[in-house]
Amino acid sequence: MSILMSLSPFVVFFVLMRLRSPLAGLVGAVVVSLLLCLRMVRKGESLKILEAFGALTAYTLLAAPAWSVATVRLAVDLGLLAIAVVSLAIGRPFTLQYARERVPEPIWALPVFYTTNRLITAVWAGAFAVLVAADALAEYVPTVPIWVDVVASVVAFAGAVWFSRRYPEAVQRRFASVAP
Repeated sequence: MSILMSLSPFVVFFVLMRLRSPLAGLVGAVVVSLLLCLRMVRKGESLKILEAFGALTAYTLLAAPAWSVATVRLAVDLGLLAIAVVSLAIGRPFTLQYARERVPEPIWALPVFYTTNRLITAVWAGAFAVLVAADALAEYVPTVPIWVDVVASVVAFAGAVWFSRRYPEAVQRRFASVAP
């Protein structure tokens, strides 16, 4: 499964949060996450760490905090940033889960495979940091217009997606030109 498909719960979350409420967005994201998990299990794929909307949704249902749109986005984006940073800190970049499904197993042991995934995960961590900063500005600095949050989020996300697609291709081309 692609990293983009794994991010589909976040798209559902964002759309439902804007159209209905933060709780509707969280519940919708959990439903999509569960469907993705079922699909992964059925196909024999490993479950991915990004499918983790359950904890925040459970907290919201049990504690009933009064989430604003920016606050719930901040919580979700902080969670994504934590996943990326912790995965780098423990030496298991979260993108390895996705890359191993697309790359032949003999390549997994090559240092360039790990290095490529560290860099891609770092780019995603940077994008998530931009999302967190934009969400915090939207929530805590009333003079900042909401479009700043939206534009920063779209640019950061699009940049991470673009890099995630292009960089592995560039690495493959570089090594293909060196191979005998």
